[in-house]
Parts: sequence; structure tokens; C-alpha cells
Amino acid sequence: MQEQDKTSLYLVPTPIGNLEDITLRAIRVLKEVDVILAEDTRTSGKLLQHLGIEKRMHSHHLHNEHKATAHLVDRLKAGEVMALVSDAGTPGISDPGFYLVRECVKNGIKVECLPGPTAFVPALVKSGFSTDRFTFEGFLPVKKGRQTRLQALAEEERTMIFYESPHRLLKTLGQFKEYFGAEREASVSREISKMFEETIHGTLEELIQIFNNKAIKGEFVLVVSGAPKGGKADKD
Repeated sequence: MQEQDKTSLYLVPTPIGNLEDITLRAIRVLKEVDVILAEDTRTSGKLLQHLGIEKRMHSHHLHNEHKATAHLVDRLKAGEVMALVSDAGTPGISDPGFYLVRECVKNGIKVECLPGPTAFVPALVKSGFSTDRFTFEGFLPVKKGRQTRLQALAEEERTMIFYESPHRLLKTLGQFKEYFGAEREASVSREISKMFEETIHGTLEELIQIFNNKAIKGEFVLVVSGAPKGGKADKD
């Protein structure tokens, strides 16, 4: 392999729950790189300890990625080989990574993303909704732009996937009911690949009732069926 063809930055997915959900290739890459960029070095440190890997780590998270990216690009151009990991799942999917990858591409630095764990794929497959066409929305805006996004999605005919935190779950389900209609089918998956993993199916109205009477803990993936062809469902 010619020197310019060597990968300089590896995006390495890490387990979202069960520590067995890591590939042999991911383990090899983490052992071979010069340094690991971690969203939280404490979290990644526990995984590396479990895997028996001793490696230099640097913090690379949402609060420092803009400032740190230029310096990291210079180091990669100088020949360092790095792996980027998030706390769980694939870097760049609702996690740090986009800015660094973009700048690497601009600078001709080879980037490789290993296949591996991500929460929305199993949630989508288990939902029972169409997987032929879907849109991943990640986390909705917390304040500004939230209603505009929901209005735009009300007529979306593809299956929709969202991430949500436990303290905003009921609010989000209520807004889905308002914009998509109470009878729209959806599923809520939580703690994917963990001990208390579960997926609950129902209409938005039914899901609101269920979670009004249920302890809300864990990380959530919401999958909502697309609008009927020709427009959104009637609202209650």
C-alpha cells in the first residue's frame, strides 16, 4: 500500500450495551492506532480496560471539537494514526465526529468508518414498519425550530426515527400526537442491547397512556410510521 493510501483516521463503533457487540476488527484497530479520541475518556477507559488495551486517549467531545479539529488535522497530516470513538455506538451519529471527518476530507486525509453498533437500526427493524424508505431525525431541536420540524414531518410518508431522553419522552409523544394524529402507529425501544431492553408498539395515544403509568428510564429510540399516502392522518 502506498503511503498516501493509508488510513489516518478510523471511526470505531463501540457497544451500545452488551460489551460483546464489538467486532474483532474494531479491537485490532484500537490496539494499532497511535491515539484514541474519546467522547469521554472515563467511559472509553472502562471499555479499553475490559478489552485489555492500553492506549493514549484524548478528549474529543461536543464542547471542544470545533476548537480541537484544526490541531488534530495537522497531527494527522504529520503522520499520526487515530481512532475516534463515542461513548456508545457509531461516531458522528448524534455524537461528535462530523466536523473532524469533514475537515479530513477537505485536506485529503483518508478516513475509514468501521461497521458496527448503532441504536436506530435494531429499533427500526423491530418496529415492524417499512424499512424500504426511512428518515433518521436523531434528536429534535429542544426549543428553536422544534415546531417547524414537526410541521414539516407531519406529511412525511417514510418511516421516521428519533432519539429521545427519558425526561422529554412524554412531551415528545404528546407533540407527535398533536402533529401526526393520535392513531398514528409507533414503537418505543429503550435500553437496546442492555439487560432491560424492551420495545413497545401501539398508537401514539396508547403509548402516551402506557408511559404515563410506567417508570421512564434509559435511552429511547422512537420509530413512527409514515403518513398515509396523499397526506397526514386526521388528528383527534
